[in-house]
Amino acid sequence: MKQRELSVLMAALFVTSLVTGLVTASPPRPGTEGNGLTENESATLWSRDADNYISQEEYQQRYGESRTAMHQLANGTDITFKRPPETAATWTRNDFADLEPGGSDTSVHPRHASLEDGVFIEDAHATVFAVQPSTRGHLESGETPLYIAPNGTLRGFVDYRVRVPNGSSSGNTTIEWSLTSNEVEEVRLQKDGETIVESDGSHTPALDYQIEDDWSANLTLEAEISVRLKKTTRIDRGDETDVEVTYRTESLNVSDSIAVEIYDLSAYPYYAEYPNGDAGVAIFQSRPWQGYTLTENGSARVRGVWRFYTARNTNWDTLVRSNRTDSATVESDAIPVYVHAYPSRIGPRAEPVRDGPEIIDTWGTDRPSPVGTVGENINIDIVNQSYTTTYGVAVRAESVDRDALQVAGIVRGVNASIVAPDAGSERQLRRSNLTVEVLQQNESQATLRIELRDNETGAPIVLSDPDRRYPIGGNTRNGYITVAEQRVETNASGVAIVTIDEPGIYTARYHPGSWLGHDPAYVSATATARWHPLGTIDGWFSFIFEVGWQLIPFLVMFYAGKRLLRMLGPEDIFQRNP
Repeated sequence: MKQRELSVLMAALFVTSLVTGLVTASPPRPGTEGNGLTENESATLWSRDADNYISQEEYQQRYGESRTAMHQLANGTDITFKRPPETAATWTRNDFADLEPGGSDTSVHPRHASLEDGVFIEDAHATVFAVQPSTRGHLESGETPLYIAPNGTLRGFVDYRVRVPNGSSSGNTTIEWSLTSNEVEEVRLQKDGETIVESDGSHTPALDYQIEDDWSANLTLEAEISVRLKKTTRIDRGDETDVEVTYRTESLNVSDSIAVEIYDLSAYPYYAEYPNGDAGVAIFQSRPWQGYTLTENGSARVRGVWRFYTARNTNWDTLVRSNRTDSATVESDAIPVYVHAYPSRIGPRAEPVRDGPEIIDTWGTDRPSPVGTVGENINIDIVNQSYTTTYGVAVRAESVDRDALQVAGIVRGVNASIVAPDAGSERQLRRSNLTVEVLQQNESQATLRIELRDNETGAPIVLSDPDRRYPIGGNTRNGYITVAEQRVETNASGVAIVTIDEPGIYTARYHPGSWLGHDPAYVSATATARWHPLGTIDGWFSFIFEVGWQLIPFLVMFYAGKRLLRMLGPEDIFQRNP
């Protein structure tokens, strides 16, 4: 069994607390155990550790060695992932080998184990250690399902102790007890009460399972423990001793159950083609999923709101060793680690960031923040307000390789089977023809006539017609036109009328409904019209009248001044001013 490197100095990196004699285990220092991971990989595992950062110089002084950059980063915060990492399952599989039972007179069990007692068998339990591959989803408060792969391994721990009765002596009779055999005879894995895997007895069973065509289930680890004791009775009759040997056997079934969601994905893609040759793809799946790739080499990809971190199951931090007279809490030599999925504040993303696919729509279920479900010492970018689960994501890209389309789930190694869309569900996006003209105008207002037609067929595009909606998923919206800070819809003739009362240049813009909810679907278009009161005869007349009206005071003053000069004359002016 591998031995953990324990020292007083570890307390500087990880929290070790003593409460009424209970020792709380700390994750091992990265690089100190051979669990199939590099130092960098093992440093990312412990999101529940206390992030008490120490400098590189102090670390070298304490441990006489240097940290990797990843180890140094993990010392001060928690590491998250774009995709569910393999490290949790690798660690759990290797660390599980360190789990050892206590022997016939000692039972070893985690504190949360459900203990059973018989006549001779005591402190017996069968406890689920881990199910891998799996991911704990943090959806909202009170809803944190454990999603497991349809094909995986359940690991468990079974132990017990045997109570051998004390011998006794009364008169000429002496009774002695001894243990002749004890074993875990058989272990079974049940799904909703039905046995799906049977195996020979083991204290540390690893049961490979395969579950098909199921949504959720209760998995039960069940073990059958049996013991056989020998009872020897001696009766002293003076010259001779009668010896009677009998055997007592006992069997005890112990079990532990865990609620799981069978994570078997089926994704439903829908496609569209833009007039310029771009491709559109939308994928819907009714459970949380990670994202999908659009090309064979995986260079173009999109992901939803989910990100991942890894953390240990703290129920296995310590174990209890109990015997006939006492019990003690010890640090566990085996700690299972799970992948956790959470909604990130980063939100949905497409890669490459600058010239990659464009996310045009997302939809799903609106849920409150699950921030209260992650526990203490978890420093991640989890949403702190309501969010959308992004069960559906639609993108626009320069090209989509449909044969290479791959949909990845939130459980490592689980990719969705692609369900071909129904006939006629592929959308062809058409160009639209938008025109706007000044229909009527006077000096105070103008009436704009907006017309929207199919550029290919010339048919009117009716934005107020609900029959155009063929939703693929999510909350679809009708198309509309904006002009002069107004939102309008065309009628059955593809025409909309708008009145404006401010001169200027007006741009009408068609905002088409998403191709996810419309068939036929269109791309946007714009058109411009100019209106000014001087553009009409009435407008010029009104302008001249208004200008003339404003000039009347100046004309009156000019006329009065001119008349005054004529009345006085130049001679009068000189005579009065010699």
